[in-house]
Amino acid sequence: MIRVENLHFAYNGREVIKGVDLTFGEEILALVGPNGSGKTTLAKHFNGLLKPTRGRILVDGMDTREHTIAELSRKVGYVFQNPEHMFFEETVFREVAFGPKNLGVSEKEIEERVRWSLKAVGLEGFEERTPYSLSGGEKQRLAIACVLAMKPKYLILDEPTTGLDLKAEKRVVEVIRSLRRKGHGVMLITHDMDLVLELAERVVLLSGGRKVFDGPVEEFFKLDLERYGLEMPELLLLAERLGAGFVRSFEELTGRVKP
Repeated sequence: MIRVENLHFAYNGREVIKGVDLTFGEEILALVGPNGSGKTTLAKHFNGLLKPTRGRILVDGMDTREHTIAELSRKVGYVFQNPEHMFFEETVFREVAFGPKNLGVSEKEIEERVRWSLKAVGLEGFEERTPYSLSGGEKQRLAIACVLAMKPKYLILDEPTTGLDLKAEKRVVEVIRSLRRKGHGVMLITHDMDLVLELAERVVLLSGGRKVFDGPVEEFFKLDLERYGLEMPELLLLAERLGAGFVRSFEELTGRVKP
């Protein structure tokens, strides 16, 4: 369990996280809010990239103020919005192997972790490709594989579907669902309300550095999203016009609407 207790954080004396309390476990949690609301700033505290100005964060009981990024990365993996910024090795295999190698893992286990991670994201056979030759969706999945090879319990994915075509987006969604089934906690930082509707088990909404909502997906979509610069998914707008109530997929909608 990740536990956030009265977190405050300031940049150059300006407070951008203001007394946030939060728990996050084995679930798919969507962290949403307008630009500048503090989403990424909050998430960067979970693996020690940032340290609290006040308050604390406990990752399975580990106080992030007392542990290094390397130590916390064994628990929390962070996939950044632009995966290319994570790559610097010549081949996909070496890219995925880099993290475990830095942990001092044996060569045999490194190979096992690389093969397992690439299989988990559907990139078997890509080992000798250069990361920069991959498509946008493949790069996103490679970034997830690099984090998975570290064997973290929790994963944070920052805008994981931004810029992807529909096919690539669906493949990333499949990977996220697979991670959840395998017992990982997955936090999605996203503006994509369709992704929230499709995947999230819980939603946390930040605004102005404060938590203003924390609850079920259905309750979240009852809020005035325009107030927070967010858009209602077209599926829910259609369901409302048809009197179908809350639905999470087109298949669910068609099953409720009688010809």
